[in-house]
Amino acid sequence: MFTISTDPARLDVSVIHRYLSQESYWAQGIPLETVQRAIVNSLNFGVYAPVGRQVAYARVVTDKATFAWLCDVFVLPEFQGQGIGKQLQSEIWQHRELQGLRRYLLATLDAHGLYRQFGFQDLAAPERYLEIKRANPYGTPTAN
Repeated sequence: MFTISTDPARLDVSVIHRYLSQESYWAQGIPLETVQRAIVNSLNFGVYAPVGRQVAYARVVTDKATFAWLCDVFVLPEFQGQGIGKQLQSEIWQHRELQGLRRYLLATLDAHGLYRQFGFQDLAAPERYLEIKRANPYGTPTAN
């Protein structure tokens, strides 16, 4: 049985940093200090195997009043396919500090089906959204 905790003291920052900096498609090369700062300023969800090993993670950037941005979601490859992602999403969206907000957002390359199960839809008015996107912000060599 996997357990989910929002206790930042339980987070294995080395697991989170290693996954984000080496395996994710969105944060390649992210510095440890940046990950640590993001953790401190977010609502974090760690998923733990019975032996206490962290096997998954997600964080929510939120003001806990009107807005939440889900990001840095991952399940370690050797634990994928066991329903952990669904269990994690269920726990996140039931969290007391994320109830009654006006807007919830996320970005994903390939998990649309998972998030649609929790009420996410395509942007109703994408023409209203703007972004500043910095290519390669961590100075990681990019493939040609």
